[in-house]
Amino acid sequence: MNSIEQMNQLQGRRQFLRDSAMGLGSAALASVVGSRHASAASVSEGLHFPAKAKRVIFLFMAGAPSQIDLFDYKPDLHKQFKKPLPPSVSMGQRVTAMTKGKEQIVAPSMFKFAQAGSNGLYMSELLPHLSGVVDDLCIVKSLHTDAINHDPGKTLICTGSEIPGKASLGSWLSYGLGRMNENLPDFIVLNSAYWSGDQANIQALYSRLWGSGFLPSKHQGVQFQPSGDPVLFLSNPAGVNQRSRRGMLDLVKSLNQEHLSEVGDPEIQTTIAQQEMAFRMQTSVPELTDLSQETAETLAMYGPEVEKSGSFARNCLLARRMVQRDVRFVQLFHRGWDHHRGLPDKLRGQTKDVDQPAAALIKDLKRNGLLDDTLVVFAGEFGRTAYCQGKLTHTDYGRDHHPRCFSMWMAGGGMKGGIEYGKTDEFSYNIAENPVHVRDLNATILHQLGVDHNRLSFPFLGLDQKLTGVEEAHVVKQILA
Repeated sequence: MNSIEQMNQLQGRRQFLRDSAMGLGSAALASVVGSRHASAASVSEGLHFPAKAKRVIFLFMAGAPSQIDLFDYKPDLHKQFKKPLPPSVSMGQRVTAMTKGKEQIVAPSMFKFAQAGSNGLYMSELLPHLSGVVDDLCIVKSLHTDAINHDPGKTLICTGSEIPGKASLGSWLSYGLGRMNENLPDFIVLNSAYWSGDQANIQALYSRLWGSGFLPSKHQGVQFQPSGDPVLFLSNPAGVNQRSRRGMLDLVKSLNQEHLSEVGDPEIQTTIAQQEMAFRMQTSVPELTDLSQETAETLAMYGPEVEKSGSFARNCLLARRMVQRDVRFVQLFHRGWDHHRGLPDKLRGQTKDVDQPAAALIKDLKRNGLLDDTLVVFAGEFGRTAYCQGKLTHTDYGRDHHPRCFSMWMAGGGMKGGIEYGKTDEFSYNIAENPVHVRDLNATILHQLGVDHNRLSFPFLGLDQKLTGVEEAHVVKQILA
């Protein structure tokens, strides 16, 4: 019996016919209740259009980096130092409770910017390594979002909705495209250590950011641990060898299959598949995380922090090893970017964490022939204000949350390199040209993997749920190669 027939038998004729109309998602669901993984041929046959990328590495800067200090150069803003932000700029727009009712005093960036790359894009002095690979970067300066606080902001960009409980981007890709490597998860999450000098305002990360929501639980992200077993309970307990583990799994599998035939719950089949995956991972994961196979040159490229478990540098190298083994979606979270006070010192620490490793990741993917079909994304949940929060001097200031405009970049995966897209006003406060909503960003990521965001859906609570929701979203075709 093939996977489609299994799904039909488990869900009933009416449910099966309804799901079949979904096309790509239906085929993926069939592979969930079946035991086989999706082959390259079967996935390509189900794509809505030719894919430019096969894999995604999403570098998520939790806490919201300041675009005005890193990417969005405003050379004349120093003339507004300590002046109130003009009402014609703010127009009474929504602000957080932290600065509500307070005077909005302009704080230009204290950092120098210089042109880099063949097109002379302006980059902050805090990003010397990324400046060296700027010809591979597509910098979007006109991203905007709906949320003004961290939790809904992160939830929105990761799951397409401010409301918790929706499926994450990686889960949608796992559901829609299937697995490329049967011995590793198709969605892996790496939480990185952050600059040790900032222990304040560290925003929490929740498993729902990589959860499967209403999708079958097989598609949730698998979080790797920085120490001990990379995946919890991966090793056999004392006194249990591989042979006895195999016998135990076979017994449990037979009991689960009997239960499946009685109640017809697809989650039981998911459990069987995940137990089998865990058994295979006992061999594949130790090999994946063994960096002794990497050359001294490669380790040096990522910087000294690569030797530290859980560091952003080490996780970037692990991400390259993962996509090299055809893991579909890797999401790296790096916290500590919420700089309401003492931004200059804290931002130096944060960029020291990420600048060299992120640039090394791009170079490493490129020299291994992986960048062309691996999309690298670097973004936070929103931006920071041009006005100051806390004390203001030429060398010290803080910035509040700002959803109206912020910057991010993408590389590889069919993106144009060495370009910037979108513009903001002279205060980096409002979008002046080519707005890009986070829904547009997610639609564009799906598009590069051959998926039409309007056609990938899942029936839940009476709606055909989509990553981009019910509101309008557009693929940003101007940045595609």
